[in-house]
Amino acid sequence: MKFNVRWPLALAAPFIASAALSACTTLEVGEYSAADFAKVRKIDAHVHVNVADNAFVDQAAADNFEILSINVDYPAFPSISDQAEVAHHFVERNPERFHFATTFSMQGFGQAGWADRTNTHIDAEVRRGAVGVKVWKNIGMVERDAEGRLIFIDDAGFDPVFNHLAATGVPLIAHQGEPYNCWLPIEQMTTRNDRLYFSAHPEYHMYLHPEMPSYQALMARRDAMVARHPDLPFVGAHMASLEWNVDEAAKFLDAYPNAVIELAARMAQIQHQSVRDHRKVRDFFIQYQDRILYGTDLTLNPGEDAQAFRQAAHDYWSSDWTYLATGDTQRVEDIDADAKGLALPRSVIDKIYYANARREFFSRTDR
Repeated sequence: MKFNVRWPLALAAPFIASAALSACTTLEVGEYSAADFAKVRKIDAHVHVNVADNAFVDQAAADNFEILSINVDYPAFPSISDQAEVAHHFVERNPERFHFATTFSMQGFGQAGWADRTNTHIDAEVRRGAVGVKVWKNIGMVERDAEGRLIFIDDAGFDPVFNHLAATGVPLIAHQGEPYNCWLPIEQMTTRNDRLYFSAHPEYHMYLHPEMPSYQALMARRDAMVARHPDLPFVGAHMASLEWNVDEAAKFLDAYPNAVIELAARMAQIQHQSVRDHRKVRDFFIQYQDRILYGTDLTLNPGEDAQAFRQAAHDYWSSDWTYLATGDTQRVEDIDADAKGLALPRSVIDKIYYANARREFFSRTDR
């Protein structure tokens, strides 16, 4: 079974482009404006650069971003080795702008020597510049052991790898589960992209597959693993799959001091909540300002139009900046609503967009 990493950019771009600015608010003291977007140093802590084309890095430079490209064991992407080759290409040529996280294969999991081989692979990639390690939702939803049972993230077979990461200070970036919408009927899903995708791909719509693990079961397995490894720097990708409710995200962060979350590909779910309770969502970002990293999941794969991607990436980044940094209102077609920006204070924006990622991923190398 395959699962999409993000809503395809070619389909997402029209929704982004149509999120035209519809109103402006008076700036509060300490608030950024839309005009500040390119002036502020930023890190997108979750992208996928899978082709040795300069378009992604060039657009990042134009918009004052550093990017963290995350390698992942995903069947629709190039092989892990090909992703690593692209990452090595860019990190050697532009180490100030481009960073990467490595991953590992599940092939041979449960067999003698798998953990040692995996740790050797991780160490080699760290020497080449990797600043983190990614695990994907194939763990818990696809991979099975010799008896045909699903392998979950809290399986003791991962402990030697996670203990090694904790000992070396390398963060684990974990994508577990799917958006909560995946377990709901189509008509109850909160975002247009999820409704369209799961309508077109019922094989991935977990609501239709009760034989698969529930959302709650996957989150419980993830939480058990984080609890068992309190010294492991843990990055919950995609709002730690708690994008549907900031109260649940707050509970997770309160329970696990070693964890942070990032926003990749979940902005529409956050906007859905803020349209209904703007103050609550804004207060969440302010309260957990040290625990949230900005990310998008923007992806450039072989065969895609790199120059068209540049404009789409710029539009995506600009729209997110409008929502997080300003009080401006924009139309968000993905939730069929006007979303007022959170107008987060500059000090909060500086953490979410830069300082938190710098601390989480580069503290070892900054010493």
